[in-house]
Amino acid sequence: MSFIIKVCGVTRPEDAEVAVAEKVDAIGLNFWRGSKRYVDDDRAREILSVLPPNVLKVGVFVNAHPLVVEETSADLKLDRIQLHGDERVGDWAHIGSRKLIRALRVIDEASLKEGLGWDAGLYICDAYADGYGGSGKPAPWDLIAERAPRPFLLAGGLTPENVVAGMEATRPNGVDVASGVESEPGIKDHGRLRAFIRTARQASRTLGLR
Repeated sequence: MSFIIKVCGVTRPEDAEVAVAEKVDAIGLNFWRGSKRYVDDDRAREILSVLPPNVLKVGVFVNAHPLVVEETSADLKLDRIQLHGDERVGDWAHIGSRKLIRALRVIDEASLKEGLGWDAGLYICDAYADGYGGSGKPAPWDLIAERAPRPFLLAGGLTPENVVAGMEATRPNGVDVASGVESEPGIKDHGRLRAFIRTARQASRTLGLR
């Protein structure tokens, strides 16, 4: 698989357009009402309307009922479903692995082992935080490098300044950013967004990451 750069927590079409211009690979929309980056279906449609077919459209859900998730996914034509809560494997067995992204909140080896029970096409290794959603803090890179299920995206406190170090330490299959390119929650800083995507893309080539 090719290296994936994902921008998550997008709340405005203009932010998505900047990411698309920089050839981002995936855009994440947060459908968890407890998030500062929550979007309703109408706003999601506005954002999705500016995305070309080659950009993965990812819906982020936290402890939502599978039927609700499937309805939202079908209605909005999402490409991937990202589960970021305490979901049980058995409730999602009918979702094909290709469509499923499982987020792991990494604090110790046990938190990574949880991923072994999932048949996900992609994992996200994020930093542990009380509650749900991103923490804005770096994940334990050394542990992830040794134990992460693959393929995975590195997340957790990534910025234009530290993304290369994170990639060097963990050699991920991609990176996922939200707060590290924001001026305030849900509002992307276009300069930082461009810098992150360009820096990560160049590093993926230099490091030979696929």
